[in-house]
Amino acid sequence: MPGLSNARVGLLLSLVPVAFVSPSVWAANCTTQAQMAASDRNALVDAARSLMLQVQNGDVQGLKANTLPAVAADFSGIASSVQGLQPLVQTAFVTVEAVYDLDASRDPAGAANTQFYCGSPVVVINFNSLPPGKYGLALMHATGVKEPQQVSLILAQSPTRHWMLAGFFAKPMVEAGHDGLWYWVSARKYAESNGKWAAWFYYRLANELLAPLDNLSSPNLQKLQSESTSVKPDNLPTDKPVTVNTNGAAFQVTALDTTTQFGGLDLDVHYLPNVSQAAQLRDPPSARKQVVDLMNALLALHPELRSAFHGMWVHADQGNVSLFALELPMEQVGATRPSSNPQTR
Repeated sequence: MPGLSNARVGLLLSLVPVAFVSPSVWAANCTTQAQMAASDRNALVDAARSLMLQVQNGDVQGLKANTLPAVAADFSGIASSVQGLQPLVQTAFVTVEAVYDLDASRDPAGAANTQFYCGSPVVVINFNSLPPGKYGLALMHATGVKEPQQVSLILAQSPTRHWMLAGFFAKPMVEAGHDGLWYWVSARKYAESNGKWAAWFYYRLANELLAPLDNLSSPNLQKLQSESTSVKPDNLPTDKPVTVNTNGAAFQVTALDTTTQFGGLDLDVHYLPNVSQAAQLRDPPSARKQVVDLMNALLALHPELRSAFHGMWVHADQGNVSLFALELPMEQVGATRPSSNPQTR
């Protein structure tokens, strides 16, 4: 997806569903904002707001000064992420949606894994190689701008009880003008009409936009993931290419994704041309016809894609080089209809 890429830097953090972890390993302590004393909650919220203000102002050096020394020693990742995010959130209204106090001060030094179990229903936060200490997690929304963002800050408490930045994660809240809930509702509608390809890509977008951090476990996100799994098509080129046959030609589709590089939400298609197809790509009219044939074949196989996407962007790849690429809005696809029923295998 274009625009600001997902930025994840600082301490190595992952979030895992409750069902994947045994209660016997519950060790570190998590306090939700509802359980915190007002003074502790306010201190964590104020620290998160102050750090986010430095992001909005593009104050990279000030942010580095307020970063945990072990993380500040290699600050280039955070600096790059802040520089990319700052123009998007400079005038945004920032809301601290939730904070968690994470106490690992009694954990043994050198522990390979530290897990926090927060609230009810339980959210599990999993750190790898986390030094003993006190930490915080702040989940924030930057809204009121063209491209709203969600920002997650990992904080570490200094010996003087000052909250310092220890990790930074940012991702969009909206894709092609729609939020995660819209994609979820739309995915369900496509699933109900057996439009599995559109449903699958929409569920993926919904999860990406609704989950503030990877694999955050909550009842709603678990339900979303379950619905997504139930409609996953069995003919996607995830592990190996998928062959699409049309007009006597066989196209080896190697990858499918979504993109907003041209403004609207497009289906991003990559295929590997054979020797004959590669030769045709040297002639622009033949190249266009070849790519449009593939577009038409995909729409004939999965007609729901026409309403789900603004258009298609198709790449004919050879190694790391694109021999030919063409983006067309859906209303312009169909000028060259396939002469036989397309098939996949």
